[in-house]
Amino acid sequence: MSNENMTPALSLKNIRKAFYPGTVNEKIALNNLSIDLKPGDFVTIIGGNGAGKSTMLNAIAGVWPIDEGSISVDGVNVTKMHEYKRATYIGRVFQDPMTGTAANMQIEENLAIAARRGKRRSLKWSITSEERKKFREMLSVLGLGLEDRMTAKVGLLSGGQRQALTLLMATLKSPKLLLLDEHTAALDPKTAAKVLEISDMLIEENKLTAMMVTHNMKDAILHGNRLIMMHEGRIIYDVEGEEKKNLTVEALIAKFSQTSGEEFSNDRALLT
Repeated sequence: MSNENMTPALSLKNIRKAFYPGTVNEKIALNNLSIDLKPGDFVTIIGGNGAGKSTMLNAIAGVWPIDEGSISVDGVNVTKMHEYKRATYIGRVFQDPMTGTAANMQIEENLAIAARRGKRRSLKWSITSEERKKFREMLSVLGLGLEDRMTAKVGLLSGGQRQALTLLMATLKSPKLLLLDEHTAALDPKTAAKVLEISDMLIEENKLTAMMVTHNMKDAILHGNRLIMMHEGRIIYDVEGEEKKNLTVEALIAKFSQTSGEEFSNDRALLT
C-alpha cells in the first residue's frame, strides 16, 4: 500500500479552540489547525510561548472539547470521545515526572496496571511469575538498574528513573499514538539526554507514531523524522527527511521570523 493510500495515524482537520470565548480575555489557542501524520512519523513540535503546542496535545488526548473541526486516530473519529476512552489509542508522558505513575506503589505494580489497561478488572490481581519475568526484561533494556528494584516504591526513584518508567508504561500496549509533552523539561541535561535516548529506542522498537513538544531546538532537530513549528495556534513550518536533518538552530529562528513576521521570543529555546 502506498503512503498516499495509507490511513493517517493521526488526522486533525480545521481544529479551532478558544478559551474565554466572547469575553475581553478571549484567546484563540488553535486557529483552523490541520495536520496528518503517517504511521511511524515521529514529529517534534516547537514554537514560542503560547503558540498552541500543549493545547494541541490536550485536544488530541481529549482533555477538553474542541470548538470546531475533527480528530481521527488510526481512522477512528475520536472528536467527541471522552478522554478515558481515547486512552485506549493514546499513550502520554507529561513534563512532571510525578505524573503518570502511582508513587506509593511498587515499580512492578505500576507496570501491571499499564499492562492491564483496557482489561476488565477482577479479584485475581496478583502479578504472575510470567509477568514479572517480562517486566524484568523490559526494565533491563532501559539500562537504569530498575530490574533489580522491582519491588521498590516508585516515589523513591529519581526524576529521570521515574520518567523512563512512565515512558515504558505509556508504550507497553503499543498505542496508536504517543504524546510527549515537554517530557524532559524538568530534568537536568544529562538525565534529559538519557530519557530522550530511551524515548527514541522505545518509539523505534515498537514502531510507534509519536509527537514530542519540546522547547529545545537542538532536540527538535536531532530527534524524529519530521518537525513542525507553531505560532498563534497554526502550523507555520513543516519539514521532514533530509531537509530536517540539515537544519540548524539559526536557520529555524530565521524561518520563524520570515514566516511569522515576528522575532522568536521563547527564552528557554534560545538558551538551550
